[in-house]
Amino acid sequence: MRVLLLASAFNSLTQRLFAELRDRGNHLTVHLACGDEPLRDAVRCERPELVLAPMLKTMIPADVWSRHTCLVVHPGPPGDRGPSSLDWAIHEGVERWGVTVLQADGRPDGGEVWADAEFPVPPVGKSDLYRNELSDAAVRAVLLAVERFAAGTYRPRPQHGPDWDVPDHDRPYLDQGLRRIDWARDPTEAVLRSLRAADSQPGVLDELLGGEWYLHGGHPEDELRGRPGELLATRTGALCRATVDGAVWIPELRPRRRPGGPETFRLPAALALGDRLPRLPEVPAPLDLPDHRRTWTDIRYREQDAVGLLRFSFPGGAMSTDHCRRLLEAYRFARSRPTTVLVLGGGRDFFSNGIHLNVIEAARDAAAESWANITAMDDLVEEVLTTTDRLVVSAVGGNASAGGVALAAAADEVWCRDGAVLNPHYRLMGLYGSEYWTYTLPRRVGAATAERLTRQALPMTAAAAQRIGLADRVLAVAPEDFGREAVRLAGLLAASPVVGGLIAAKKEARERDEGRRPLAGYRERELALMHRAFFGSGEPYHALRSAFVRKRPRPGTPAHLRPPAPGPGDPAAEDAGGPAARP
Repeated sequence: MRVLLLASAFNSLTQRLFAELRDRGNHLTVHLACGDEPLRDAVRCERPELVLAPMLKTMIPADVWSRHTCLVVHPGPPGDRGPSSLDWAIHEGVERWGVTVLQADGRPDGGEVWADAEFPVPPVGKSDLYRNELSDAAVRAVLLAVERFAAGTYRPRPQHGPDWDVPDHDRPYLDQGLRRIDWARDPTEAVLRSLRAADSQPGVLDELLGGEWYLHGGHPEDELRGRPGELLATRTGALCRATVDGAVWIPELRPRRRPGGPETFRLPAALALGDRLPRLPEVPAPLDLPDHRRTWTDIRYREQDAVGLLRFSFPGGAMSTDHCRRLLEAYRFARSRPTTVLVLGGGRDFFSNGIHLNVIEAARDAAAESWANITAMDDLVEEVLTTTDRLVVSAVGGNASAGGVALAAAADEVWCRDGAVLNPHYRLMGLYGSEYWTYTLPRRVGAATAERLTRQALPMTAAAAQRIGLADRVLAVAPEDFGREAVRLAGLLAASPVVGGLIAAKKEARERDEGRRPLAGYRERELALMHRAFFGSGEPYHALRSAFVRKRPRPGTPAHLRPPAPGPGDPAAEDAGGPAARP
């Protein structure tokens, strides 16, 4: 089926639906909303059988939805309407929520329902929930809606009437007046709900140290206490702030944009405040933080029998120079422990998206910070590649891209949750890439497929990654269960009678590969090309990075999002079982 994806941005949900539908043999093109007339041109050019809008901030023109079936994915259950649906669900502390696939008809979120699906709402941030539980539900609902549309016999239902046992109401936009935190009165749980409902966008506007800042992210603290609203401590760049009955950790801040000033962007909180930050105690968390503690830390290590679990979770999946160096130190500690299998990752959200573009953008010398960051990433990946005394498993519970995919691929096995989306490429940021990807990616998928993946620059599902050898195992579990399941399977691997032989074989393979071409050779060539991108004149990287960090929309739809129909040799075509599309 020819499907046109209409979106305001090629965000995580749009990418996942693109990849899921493409896996099933549909011909997908993307149109990023940039006005009614370009959309009309795209529809005339592509002649889609179906228009699907996974994330759209504007209305579809009447002359488009009246001539073509246009399905809109709304992040709320049937009967719930408004631009802040998911924000309200978290803000109000609901335990379950829904996704609705409805037909565009000129009423905001008011069209007839083609499919809907429910999902649980755990105590996590909005962006985490959106990429995981909501995304899983959206895939189920969209695939059902597409199946019903293809059958041609299904009649969508209105959102009101005796056959719906759901509330029917329009919710207002959740503005900063409603999100505001009263530090002198609000208990910790209310503060956390406000922070989680705005963790990625738009943040919670607040006054801090004489300035106006958006607060991004929120995690509970179970020991530190102080005067409500007082800054208590720092931890690896995050701030701890007291509430009336406890405290919360705030990982990132964004300054309020001044009228006529440049766009602002999120940074680690202590870095964003800079010289404004008063002298506060740095309160580190132990690497082996007990599971019962309610506090925030971005790196943890624990052991279960012969399995070591090194879990890390950095905001947005971005890894700064400091993140890489601290994770390398933790990895070396994990290597010193008497384990047989080491699991790297296992969190429920992002695995890694590579170097930290926001921190680089804020640096006095962006080129120098880019170089420091990429070499720190390389040091980490090299340590994984040269671990020959045990098996290493990358447990990819959430999305990964660029250097994050290369980090995962450095392990002996890559286990992905079935909802993870992988973007194994760099070129959209004007970079060649490093992290030894020229060694690990062809080793896993072959040189031709590696070249295609990096050239096409398209997202792929975990299932597609497994088909081509980029992933070794896909776990069909809920986001909350992924880490436990990965550790359970790692325990079975560690207890297997063949594990000693597998470790010996990997050591021999590493020595054989090193004899053919040393790892240093891959690193030297990759970094030579990265150095040119960072320090050379006329290179696009710095402009592309600045636009990405400051969320400046690109004009029109990039050419790589208008791919040709899957052909022979394409994983999407092979999985589809031939040219006949199936939902």
